[in-house]
Amino acid sequence: MLRPGVPMASLSRALRVAAAHPRQSATRSLGPCNLSSAAGPTAEKSVPYQRTLKEGQGTSAVAQGPSRPLPSTANVVVIGGGSLGCQTLYHLAKLGVSGAVLLERERLTSGTTWHTAGLLWQLRPSDVEVELLAHTRRVVSQELEKETGLHTGWIQNGGLFIASNRQRLDEYKRLMSLGKAYGVESHVLSPAETKTLYPLMNVDDLYGTLYVPHDGTMDPAGTCTTLTRAAAARGAQVIENCPVTGICVRTDDFGVRRVAGVETQHGSIQTPCVVNCAGVWASAVGRMAGVKVPLVAMHHAYVVTERIEGIQNMPNVRDHDASVYLRLQGDALSVGGYEANPIFWEEVSDKFAFGLFDLDWEVFTQHIEGAINRVPVLEKTGIKSTVCGPESFTPDHKPLMGEAPELRGFFLGCGFNSAGMMLGGGCGQELAHWIIHGRPEKDMHGYDIRRFHHSLTDHPRWIRERSHESYAKNYSVVFPHDEPLAGRNMRRDPLHEELLGQGCVFQERHGWERPGWFHSRGPAPVLAYDYYGAYGSHAHRDYAYRRLLGAEYTFDFPPHHDSIKKECLACRGAAAVFDMSYFGKFYLVGLDAREAADWLFTADVSRPPGSTVYTCMLNQRGGTESDLTVSRLAPGPQASLLAPAFEGDGYYLAVGGAVAQHNWSHITTVLQDRKFRCQLIDSSEDLGMISIQGPASRAILQEVLDADLSNEAFPFSTHKLVTATGHLVRAMRLSFVGELGWELHIPKTSCVPVYRAVMAAGAKHGLVNAGYRAIDSLSTEKGYRHWHADLRPDDSPLEAGLAFTCRLKSPVPFLGREALEQQRATGLCRRLVCFTVEDKVPMFGLEAIWRNGQVVGHVRRADFGFAIEKTIAYGYVRDPSGGPVSLDFVKSGDYMLERMGVTYAAQAHLKSPFDPDNKRVKGIY
Repeated sequence: MLRPGVPMASLSRALRVAAAHPRQSATRSLGPCNLSSAAGPTAEKSVPYQRTLKEGQGTSAVAQGPSRPLPSTANVVVIGGGSLGCQTLYHLAKLGVSGAVLLERERLTSGTTWHTAGLLWQLRPSDVEVELLAHTRRVVSQELEKETGLHTGWIQNGGLFIASNRQRLDEYKRLMSLGKAYGVESHVLSPAETKTLYPLMNVDDLYGTLYVPHDGTMDPAGTCTTLTRAAAARGAQVIENCPVTGICVRTDDFGVRRVAGVETQHGSIQTPCVVNCAGVWASAVGRMAGVKVPLVAMHHAYVVTERIEGIQNMPNVRDHDASVYLRLQGDALSVGGYEANPIFWEEVSDKFAFGLFDLDWEVFTQHIEGAINRVPVLEKTGIKSTVCGPESFTPDHKPLMGEAPELRGFFLGCGFNSAGMMLGGGCGQELAHWIIHGRPEKDMHGYDIRRFHHSLTDHPRWIRERSHESYAKNYSVVFPHDEPLAGRNMRRDPLHEELLGQGCVFQERHGWERPGWFHSRGPAPVLAYDYYGAYGSHAHRDYAYRRLLGAEYTFDFPPHHDSIKKECLACRGAAAVFDMSYFGKFYLVGLDAREAADWLFTADVSRPPGSTVYTCMLNQRGGTESDLTVSRLAPGPQASLLAPAFEGDGYYLAVGGAVAQHNWSHITTVLQDRKFRCQLIDSSEDLGMISIQGPASRAILQEVLDADLSNEAFPFSTHKLVTATGHLVRAMRLSFVGELGWELHIPKTSCVPVYRAVMAAGAKHGLVNAGYRAIDSLSTEKGYRHWHADLRPDDSPLEAGLAFTCRLKSPVPFLGREALEQQRATGLCRRLVCFTVEDKVPMFGLEAIWRNGQVVGHVRRADFGFAIEKTIAYGYVRDPSGGPVSLDFVKSGDYMLERMGVTYAAQAHLKSPFDPDNKRVKGIY
């Protein structure tokens, strides 16, 4: 290992030393101690910044006492003085919050921010992240300097992504097309053009590169110092050397836990709002409040080279296939990356400040090899310093943000997976909006802590495995149909083993195993996580599920395209059965249940018992928090899983399983804020659900159910308790694919016999199993919305073409109504449009939408429609002039969709391209 103050002569020598002295622990069995660092942190080490905030620190800063007296009260207390804490404080102050306080246990940036590489890449495979990055860039490159007169240290030297294979270059072309929708300049370069731009680079093995000239580098110390000065100028306070020791909690009259204050070594502050921006220490702060924070701490390292002639002004480089980045450091380079065997920091010390670990050269060697291959001059370049510090990582490689479900007024802004500097500005702004207005401005569901089911957030194995895989795959190509291998089989529905034996290939959504698609070559179970062979574990051999998943790694039509086609066409031509047991299933019951339902749901759900209504739930801004079905219940003589006992009114809610926890938290928050006297009961684990859809569904189910399924006896959007082969079930006549069909909501113990009876009755009708890949295609073809794809918390029902779900002609108020009325009065600034493409070309979302030669948006969701034999895409269209988007505006344009830099003629539709008159759901064929 490299010791402090003992520089390695060159990168090539580092390789030789690591090869000659392999660690004996490399082949030990997998266990907690073998995943962690045996060595403690190094107190002092050379760092690659001209100035850091630890200069002149001297004796322990904490021992000196707080940098200023603590106020007795504060509107908001931010814990942690790193990138996110400083950005959040700045944006709170900028949005007018007075009396905001930031508490830092040591000095600003002393945790993980001070040693971060500070890279900012504008293009990511997420439209929301592109917007967040753009805001960060504006803040650090323009706004802060205008406000304070201080330079943040921003350097615009550009960014260069390296593609060593065709799939990687395809991914970059997708990013380029998305960037056009956001005005991000980027260019796909040939190897020769790349060599001209970066003469020191080896381009012999390249397919091409993506060059983004306005990417750059941030200085952590300069940025955080400027942020806090700007915040202080607006009345915020920054108090350093003040460790937090506890969170004060009160319980209100309705039994709801709420933040009451913060305790420190030097006194307490009364506050209704705390923001946990404590980085790798966020879990410890969460425990003070009884809040689960699912993240782990790992070592993350880079080395800084000696001077390199000719490297000045070169762009930063990401060579994803080599898992290495090269950051320009004046006339030198910082070299780092992400490895498959990162070192876990098991016991996070609360005394760690401005500290680093010794670099494990055996772990780091793989990055050196990649760096030397890409920039050969590095082989003979000396190493000036090493930087190995802690970073926090999360189970899905997304930050943890928003209000914790366990404690009102306790917000998270942590778990940024080494991206806290570049995402800090955008996320700090959204977090400030969240605190002030109750919701962020943008769609932050992917970052919202409420995305995780409560059974997962304190499950150590799941958090560890998934966080490891997220770290190890940080630079992997982001394919449309990828699935995790870690942390699987956490939640399995009653039909799991039954379907596995019939060739089901499962997907994972927040712990649930759900059917993806079916194949005919035997079971493909998901096995225990093997850490990709790291830490002495043995990688699975002949792993059928991994093999099937690997075949999906393409931006073309996947090899299983025809299997999904068979499922879709069977549904359209005969019938298909879908296991949807992972759906969230809630009961809303009580004396105020009707009043709560009127406020929560946009549609009129207080119809007679037996009715089922498709509706939305909104936030105060009019954005869509959910789309779901709500069924009115009649009080029963005795309680059961299908009919709970209640006083007052009762409703049965069915919501998408991937967002069930989000729905639960949203409803619970509204019930608490409005003080409704009603109860929300989660029966998701107690009930299964299958859906039989297609022209033959009535004939099949008529053999299984003891009810008349005719149109007159069982109309669309109604539900009944019926018997299926002796088992009581709730049948609902609904469709999510645009066909005649019914859902059966079944007690857990009855799922297998009811499913088998349905399959037996359907054998002569051509009934087949089908999965969610088929649902995606069928629903896209029919024009049904998918929440968090073409319908998100920053999209209104009016923009999404769901005005029919909103009872705006009724005088009854509902959450978000005022925002919709204002939007309707002023006109829609964007509108969701369906497009079809004649060319048989795969699209997956993020494609740019061109109208009359101008980019007017990007595709949110796309799939192939097998019944109409066309690619179908949905995206929100804007008027470049800034005016309202009318139906005439949509109809009058000539459209193209840009996929990987190539444009394809597209036709815009105002109605579904399949069965636009909705005859099939009515049983009219």
